[in-house]
Amino acid sequence: MSLSLQAGGSATRALPSAAGTSHTTSPITTGTSVLAVKYRSGVLLAADTLVSYGSMAKFKHARRLLPINSRTLIGGSGEYSDLQSISDLLKRNALEDRCTADSLYEEDNNEECAKEVWSYLRAVMYNRRSKMNPLWNDIVVAGFKQNDDGTTSDEPFLGVVDKIGTAYEDDVLATGFGGYIALPLMREKYRPDMEEGEARALLEDCLRILFYRDCRALNRVQIAKVTREGKVLVSEPYELDTYWDFKGFVDTKAGLGTDGGW
Repeated sequence: MSLSLQAGGSATRALPSAAGTSHTTSPITTGTSVLAVKYRSGVLLAADTLVSYGSMAKFKHARRLLPINSRTLIGGSGEYSDLQSISDLLKRNALEDRCTADSLYEEDNNEECAKEVWSYLRAVMYNRRSKMNPLWNDIVVAGFKQNDDGTTSDEPFLGVVDKIGTAYEDDVLATGFGGYIALPLMREKYRPDMEEGEARALLEDCLRILFYRDCRALNRVQIAKVTREGKVLVSEPYELDTYWDFKGFVDTKAGLGTDGGW
């Protein structure tokens, strides 16, 4: 305890705060939707680079698609500081796996596959939720499953875990507002034999629609992929072309002579 000198010259001990440990009760600095789709030879993820501080579009260069190892990729929406904490945790686990491998030449086989990372995150999220101190994120995990001998399977994996530990797999996934707007479009257009170019075009169209309709979205985006060859690639941020000359955007509403806004 620290000593403080009050007026009048008497020395007293400063008592510890009665508030105790504080938990995050609501997210403050947040990212919006993450979209994901399987295609013929891998999995694609997409997200914008905006992180909002409350309702203010504050950070426009935040990266929310993060490689974990040579065959696993995650994307996160929700509280950005919690996403950074999850990324640090998974990368620390990956480093421990490499350091404890039986041989330096077998480190690739010692890495966790995407399904193992997904299962681990499910336990982490449920544990934090049970302590009433959740990590305020929805995490998409993409990659490939693993054969019994440790080699990478040809079967792609795509799963999601939310802040209370609810987890499931699917061929197309969307978090945040994308679950309401983008996911129905992705389910309508999805085919198991999609080429990479088709899957990328679908994700870009959905991100563009989210930019039109979600006030927490941005047209500066990233695309990431995991391939059967064991490559995890994340693009540099780039901007989507947008079109604002739709008749509904420019015509006055209800004949009120307004500027075209709602």
